[in-house]
Amino acid sequence: MATGTQAAPDPRLSGARAAPKREFRLSWSDPRVRSIVWQVVIVGAVAWMIWYLVANTQRNLEVRKIATGFGFLSREAGLPIGESLIEYNPTDTYFRALAVGVLNTLKVSIVGCILATIFGTLLGIARLSKNWLLAKLARVYVEVARDLPLLLQLLFWYVIFTALPGPRQALHPGAGFFLSNRGFRFPLIEWQDAHTLAAVLFLGGLLATVLYSRRAALVQASTGQRPKVWPVGVGTMLLLPLLGWMVLGAPLTWDMPALRGFNFQGGGNLSPEFMALLIGLVTYTSAFIAETVRAGILAVHTGQTEAAGALGLSRGQSLHLIVLPQALRVIIPPMTSQYLNLTKNSSLAVAIGYQDIVSIANTTLNQTGQAIEGIAIIMMVYLTISLSISVFMNWYNARIALKER
Repeated sequence: MATGTQAAPDPRLSGARAAPKREFRLSWSDPRVRSIVWQVVIVGAVAWMIWYLVANTQRNLEVRKIATGFGFLSREAGLPIGESLIEYNPTDTYFRALAVGVLNTLKVSIVGCILATIFGTLLGIARLSKNWLLAKLARVYVEVARDLPLLLQLLFWYVIFTALPGPRQALHPGAGFFLSNRGFRFPLIEWQDAHTLAAVLFLGGLLATVLYSRRAALVQASTGQRPKVWPVGVGTMLLLPLLGWMVLGAPLTWDMPALRGFNFQGGGNLSPEFMALLIGLVTYTSAFIAETVRAGILAVHTGQTEAAGALGLSRGQSLHLIVLPQALRVIIPPMTSQYLNLTKNSSLAVAIGYQDIVSIANTTLNQTGQAIEGIAIIMMVYLTISLSISVFMNWYNARIALKER
């Protein structure tokens, strides 16, 4: 009696043979030959086109005696820039001026993506609200914001901010806050070593909390009991930075804006150009994000909501714990496109005078005549930013995807 576990072969397959290998024939009737030929032709055509464009460009540049290369980046820019995240003056190089433009683009793009996500998510949820007035108002906003051209919205907000009173008649909503046609001034903490230490400890605590949260999830999967994460978060992200701040003297000095001459000095400042660009991008993009969120929520079967209600969960708990986690798998892919659109649409800043990478690169190529290099820099900056956004969102999308166990 056989004791092995190997199954007996199927008698119906006993006479079956492997399919014969198809011989390779150097004939046009062979699909493999046609495939190779077409690939060679297409690759050759693309290579020839690239060679022709490069050679033609070099020949035209030589005829017009135009110098090429990126050596101009080390020359003095002489370019005034109104706002920058790093120290800059006109005697700095073109490289530093372009770096300021890149940082200005990143600033408005990152802040815009965060605000548009928050506002768009709230709008998408409001569109599905059972409150008739709230749902209709959200729908009207979405339709109007999507149908108006973005450039028109940017110009509208820019006119609004530049029409505000001057610094001497500035609006004064609170202590240390001033709103005028020169921008929005607000108090800032005078940064010292104690604040640097507190920021470093906060980031370390954030990392420790994330790692502990993952460990808690593993413990829950194996034992059914999840350790509390919030005490670790409070201790590492709040108490530890506070202790480090107090050890170095607990400095808390405010840099208050004050009117000196024809403008305010001190404190922080948001220029009218930045505010107009940011608000325009957020209001426009959030309308598209709202529709993405609404579609993602509607993609979740109503039975999920009914089951949550049967378990006694409130509408808010059902949305937070049941619906949105499942809707994210539908929301994330189109949300990536909206982030990319917001980043690329920030190039319209040149229309309202905000000095981003496009504005500064255009001025640079006008001063130096290095048009090809200037356009190449703009393309590389937006390509790098867009690829970074795509990589991050694809990683996050893969992380929340359903995984079979």
